[in-house]
Amino acid sequence: MNEVSRTHHTIQSLDKAVSSLEMELAVERARSSAAVGAGTAVSSLGPQKAFVVIGINTAFSSKKRRDSLRDTWVPRGDKLRRLEKEKGIVIRFVIGRSGAAATGDGPLDRAVDAEDAENKDFLRLDHVEGYHELSSKTRIYFTTAVATWDADFYVKVDDDVHVNLGMLTSRLAKYRTRPRVYVGCMKSGPVLSQKGVKYHEPEYWKFGDEGNKYFRHATGQIYAVSKDLAAYISINQPILHRFANEDVSLGAWLIGLEVEHVDDRSMCCATPPDCEWKKRAGNVCVASFDWSCSGVCKSVDRMKHIHRACGEGQGAVWSVAT
Repeated sequence: MNEVSRTHHTIQSLDKAVSSLEMELAVERARSSAAVGAGTAVSSLGPQKAFVVIGINTAFSSKKRRDSLRDTWVPRGDKLRRLEKEKGIVIRFVIGRSGAAATGDGPLDRAVDAEDAENKDFLRLDHVEGYHELSSKTRIYFTTAVATWDADFYVKVDDDVHVNLGMLTSRLAKYRTRPRVYVGCMKSGPVLSQKGVKYHEPEYWKFGDEGNKYFRHATGQIYAVSKDLAAYISINQPILHRFANEDVSLGAWLIGLEVEHVDDRSMCCATPPDCEWKKRAGNVCVASFDWSCSGVCKSVDRMKHIHRACGEGQGAVWSVAT
């Protein structure tokens, strides 16, 4: 019986090893396809190693928002490069192209090109920007990020949210050895069938009778997925269904998998005084925003105040072990 038990354990270990190799092979194929699709060369050295890739979802009209983040929690210039090299923390503003020109070289695109030349902090996607295209943008973001960086985690955050990088990375580090982790503030809101209302779901009938709620999923302001889940999205992105709301779409892609949903309430603190009180109590928040605005209300004007009141301090991120 002992011999049978040892044999069974060996078979299980081999199965896991083969599954892991199959996943790695599929990821490499997806990376090559994504790189070719984006018109970039595939490096013989493979994608750059990182601990976490933080993609900040932004729009052409949001330059002031981006500058408010650069003035607070997003490092500039050499500090940004140093953060990547020493801590493995990659931060990029994520944007596609405008629909003004088929080639993606309209005036809006040229303005972002000039901004990127100055700051070198953009990730450009092969995607046409549009409010109703956020689910598509999310699929393409993960596909492009996986093709570019070999990271333990991939984060999506909106450009009107305050983030403490040290707290974010220390939280994620706790789940580094766990497979298929999905981290965020989990919610289950109503499925809105009425036309004309915000967050209307045209495919409401798929979720059951009127009055039903969505399955649990992370709120869209900020969430993180582990490498294998980002790879899954990258590999299967052509057949992943898009619902009206981007956070619902991501939750739908993961709900049928063996995924650990981590409900981390520090990723959805309110703005001062809430996050300020928590900081004084020693519970620094990962992210802060206003539910009433689905982000920080008047973020351009208020981001510096929130950073002063709720920020972890400039040295915090450098002390985190990644």
